[in-house]
Amino acid sequence: METKAIPDIDLFTDGGAEPNPGKGGFGTILKYKGRQKEFFGGYELTTNNRMELMAVIYGLEKIKTKAKVTVYSDSKYVVDGIEKGWAANWEKNHWVRKKGNLVLNKDLWERLLTVVKKHDVTFYWVKGHAGHLENERCDFLANKGINSEDRIKDEGYLEYLEHIELYQEKTIEKEGDLCRKCNTSLIKKTPKKRKIKPNQSFYFEYYLYCPNCRAMYMVEDAKRIIPEGNNLFE
Repeated sequence: METKAIPDIDLFTDGGAEPNPGKGGFGTILKYKGRQKEFFGGYELTTNNRMELMAVIYGLEKIKTKAKVTVYSDSKYVVDGIEKGWAANWEKNHWVRKKGNLVLNKDLWERLLTVVKKHDVTFYWVKGHAGHLENERCDFLANKGINSEDRIKDEGYLEYLEHIELYQEKTIEKEGDLCRKCNTSLIKKTPKKRKIKPNQSFYFEYYLYCPNCRAMYMVEDAKRIIPEGNNLFE
């Protein structure tokens, strides 16, 4: 028995905000066997990147059967996020970045990864405002969304504004600060041996250490300048 071929669909997207952050909109075009469908939407307060993500999400969620989908976007943020595996790594790390802050637009990246897994999706970057027919049309649709009278609230962005401190990098300065990886209180440790390289101009008198995950942090207050010609550690 022959396996039924899955549909081959092209998805063109664009999004933006005026100003950024500000009124936002997205435009989406789906093409299949010569037929074309267009969609747009508008939001009261959002960002460029959120609208670029939303344009792709909206288009993929409109496809109700498993398909081979080629996505064309002028957003490197979106394209690289998928094709370079950034989003997959963020998901694997529970949406926490190396410096302890949450990944921006976590809600939309989660939604995008969920719908991408339902299809065979490939992303391609196209240069914006460069005469690409469908990209120009998506830009027009996105502007319709920005200027529409029935813009809706971007609940995800509003939630971000309420908890913005969670998305900011954690600063590590002193003993007792929390580890970026596991939120354990840090302790001060002095290295047993110091290796000073030729022409090295400074060293760290101590470092901050996480007793739970063993992460180490070098902080500015621990930096000590080596006077020129000082052979103290030789």
